[in-house]
Amino acid sequence: MARKMKTMDGNHAAAHASYAFTDVAAIYPITPSSPMAEASDEWATDGRTNIFGHTVQITEMQSEAGAAGAVHGSLSAGALTTTYTASQGLLLMIPNLYKIAGEQLPGVFNVSARAVASHALSIFGDHSDVYACRQTGCAMLCESSVQEVMDLTPVAHMAALEGKVPFINFFDGFRTSHEIQKVETWDYEDLKEMVNMEAVDEFRRHALNPNHPCQRGSAQNPDIFFQAREACNPYYEALPAIVQKYMDKINEKIGTDYKLFNYYGAPDAEHVIVSMGSVNDTIEETIDYMVAQGQKVGVVKVRLYRPFCADALVEAIPDTVKTISVLDRTKEPGSLGEPLYLDVVAALRGTKFDQVKILTGRYGLGSKDTTPAQIVAVFNNETKTPFTIGINDDVTHLSLETGAPLVTTPEGTTNCKFWGLGADGTVGANKNSIKIIGDNTDMYAQAYFDYDSKKSGGVTMSHLRFGHKPIKSTYLIHKANFVACHNPSYVRKYNMVQELVDGGTFLLNCPWDAEGLEKHLPGQVKKFIADHNINFYTIDGVKIGIETGMGPTRINTILQSAFFELTGIIPAEKANELMKAAAKATYGRKGEDVVMKNWAAIDAGAKGVVKVEVPESWKSCTDEGLDMTHATSGRKDVVDFVNNIQAKVSAQEGDSLPVSAFTEYVDGSTPSGSSAYEKRGIAVNIPAWNPDNCIQCNFCSYVCPHAVIRPVAMTAEEAANAPEGMKMLDMTGMPGYKFAITVSALDCTGCGSCANVCPGKKGEKALTMVNMEANYADAQKVYDFGQTVSIKQEVIDKFKPTTVKGSQFKQPLLEFSGACAGCGETPYAKLITQLFGDRMYIANATGCSSIWGNSSPSTPYTVNEKGQGPAWSNSLFEDNAEFGYGMLLAQNAIRDGLKAKVE
Repeated sequence: MARKMKTMDGNHAAAHASYAFTDVAAIYPITPSSPMAEASDEWATDGRTNIFGHTVQITEMQSEAGAAGAVHGSLSAGALTTTYTASQGLLLMIPNLYKIAGEQLPGVFNVSARAVASHALSIFGDHSDVYACRQTGCAMLCESSVQEVMDLTPVAHMAALEGKVPFINFFDGFRTSHEIQKVETWDYEDLKEMVNMEAVDEFRRHALNPNHPCQRGSAQNPDIFFQAREACNPYYEALPAIVQKYMDKINEKIGTDYKLFNYYGAPDAEHVIVSMGSVNDTIEETIDYMVAQGQKVGVVKVRLYRPFCADALVEAIPDTVKTISVLDRTKEPGSLGEPLYLDVVAALRGTKFDQVKILTGRYGLGSKDTTPAQIVAVFNNETKTPFTIGINDDVTHLSLETGAPLVTTPEGTTNCKFWGLGADGTVGANKNSIKIIGDNTDMYAQAYFDYDSKKSGGVTMSHLRFGHKPIKSTYLIHKANFVACHNPSYVRKYNMVQELVDGGTFLLNCPWDAEGLEKHLPGQVKKFIADHNINFYTIDGVKIGIETGMGPTRINTILQSAFFELTGIIPAEKANELMKAAAKATYGRKGEDVVMKNWAAIDAGAKGVVKVEVPESWKSCTDEGLDMTHATSGRKDVVDFVNNIQAKVSAQEGDSLPVSAFTEYVDGSTPSGSSAYEKRGIAVNIPAWNPDNCIQCNFCSYVCPHAVIRPVAMTAEEAANAPEGMKMLDMTGMPGYKFAITVSALDCTGCGSCANVCPGKKGEKALTMVNMEANYADAQKVYDFGQTVSIKQEVIDKFKPTTVKGSQFKQPLLEFSGACAGCGETPYAKLITQLFGDRMYIANATGCSSIWGNSSPSTPYTVNEKGQGPAWSNSLFEDNAEFGYGMLLAQNAIRDGLKAKVE
């Protein structure tokens, strides 16, 4: 059966298939599952109907616990019900999962599996959340790729109905949920043909109904509870066959070979991996590479994890196997082994594989990248157990040594990597690019986006692959045919050109001509370009953005056009046409003017590319090293943290840090004040102060989201030591004092809030936005001097700390956070720290404020000269008031104890 091809991510694949079987969806958003609920809500609003001919009723609850309760109630009343969740959200549903399973209700919980917060929060993927539900009685079905999510999500819904068991239908958060692939999609009529309508009718008849009432959820006593609990056994024994039945129906329709456990590899394999999730595609790709070299290796892909069918596992494993390595994407401290390993050991006990060596390993926690080289290390390991891959464990020495990176992608695959700045539109542009290529060519396409947790201004890396063969590379690109750098400051911060293959193409967005390139490019970049015959191009996206009316920060469309111009993946004229159509579809509602600006940017981007003639002299350039942040002064704990951890993480070298680097921080605590050492320099424009127009109101400092602007009050002696050229005024109301506004240019995000709020004089602002590159050095010098000037208590007393002006002479104990440019939250938090920060406890709910407040490795809450500052911690999203109340109770108890001792 031929199906329509469409480019989408795993979340949308799950939502598309799930929507077909759903009457009601009770939802609550949580990363990375939110797009499933959002897509379903959008489709319902647009009037899309399910296989029963009506739109889905979507209701957002107050929490995931509330969503689970609503799912339970909706199922009890006879509506086929779904929800979408992950991580702590899923764990909040566990009590309801027990109830739903115990009452034989066929709900489906679609989960983009994500790490559960422990020593730290991680929004990224692993299996710790779904494993925590394995004892609830829910069936658990796992998919390894976007295509599998599309194909197998219907199995969860149909088997739940016929088997009378709820399903957790899960796939890897981010690596599958957010990976974009070109996939075959279901037509709802084809799905309808496979549904057991008698099971649907039976479910509805069995629902709560006052016309034929019953009572559920009784309280049972010891005499009957055990027997009643065992009565469900036949349903779980029958379920694997029901799941396989629906897999067979799908196989018949679309020509696949889905089983409870699928084997892939050499028929006479001697070493077999057992695993589930997105790693299976990487393992398959690695197996193709190794089998071609004559090695006898294979993988068993787990699809139905609960109920765990031992017979099906035994059937899937080749008789020739000598070693089995079980890979688990979780950590259960104190256990004899992780869950899948223990299941495999138990399943094979007493079978023909009873004497086979079974090893256990952990991988991929918190979306740690798992590469072919790591998989080769697993196959090469015959003794170490337990083991880990992807890290250097120099403490307990569990890690396997990994060899050099391997190229295992199919021949003809084009690999592209884009370095962008968070919120600059690079990720959005690449999502458009992959859809344009996927939906308008016969090529397979894959896109994945790697970024940190900063709300904006962090580094983003977009990984795009294209080819004429299916792409199974569920790992990051380390050797690319095309690399684009969308922020010129990155060439001194990161090793990116070095990721190009010989003869590859490098596109740099910068304002530099040949002389500027000679001045600004580090020696190692020049040398690599020259030595490896790199095709080097530049484009001034900021200039084009201004000229086309897009503005200096809206350069994504321009650079997307340049990408198509240089790669030739689609003929230039066709690419131009498709980009303009996409722009019209995306921005049409914003008016014709916005559309025309985008069209102008598309045309200008293609024409604005400049080929750089690489001088022969570049071959003689020497390595200048990266501009890594190093701390040379300050509190020892912060200096050590910055130099040992933060600097490497900021340089995208965090993967190289060994376990021993974190022994001091094993409980997740880190020293306050490390954000001051980042100096990211991400602004395009920064504020410049004109004292002639200043009324000394301090409004600019008051509204600055990142505490970049600081007013300084100086004595005559201090002012005499100011750097040459520092502007200052006689201080109003404080005879003998000088006043200045200073700007930490390298910490500024360029939002312009300061310039906007500035009242100025006679219609002229005291702050104007000027080019960062041309002005940051002098501005930073003045700011750094200002930080050596003492805080004047007499000035604070004069203007009162309870006024806007007076409060801003106090040190902010929240500075240089990862918040978005122009953030409306941080000015309030910053002000509170100026008023009370030296005696402050902060209980911070998980969410936006916890991310800008403590996104590793940068800690923006800081201390005063006495070492005092906010003591910050985070528990969960839903318990923050109680968490803070607990802090209060502790303080009351400790103070009462001290009081008793004194008395």
